Amino acid sequence: MHEPPVPASWRIALPHTTAAVPIARALVRTALTEIESPADSDTAELLTAELVANAVKHTSGHDPIELVIELLPTGCQVEVHDSNPLPPGDLSSPAPMSEPDPWQEHGRGLLLIRTLSSSCGHRPTDSGKAVWFTLPAA
Repeated sequence: MHEPPVPASWRIALPHTTAAVPIARALVRTALTEIESPADSDTAELLTAELVANAVKHTSGHDPIELVIELLPTGCQVEVHDSNPLPPGDLSSPAPMSEPDPWQEHGRGLLLIRTLSSSCGHRPTDSGKAVWFTLPAA
C-alpha cells in the first residue's frame, strides 16, 4: 500500500532584531526552492518580511522568532511565532475605517497579507502566538 508523502517543511529560529527580516526573506526563498513549492516565492518573501518585521516591532525581550515554512498540496503556508500572546490587529478582515494613511511609511503590512494571501490568521501557542498566511500554487 502506498502512503501519501508527508508535507515538506522548514523550521528555524531567528534573532529578535531587524536583521531577522532579510534573513527570513532569504530563507523563505531558499526553502520554497528546496521543497519545490509551486507558490510565488516573491509574494512569499514580501509577506514573510512583513510578519517578521511585525514580530520584531511588537514583541519585547530577546526571545527568538520562529519561522515555519510548509509545503501544502495546494501551495505553501508560512508561520511566524513570537512570544507576544496578543493578536496582530485585525488580520482576518479590515476594521471599519482602518485604511492606512497614504502619507505614512507604515501600516500596510496586514493589508498586504490579507490582500495577497489566499488565507491568513493567527493562533495562540504555548509560548505566545503564531501568525500565518497561505499562498496558492502559482
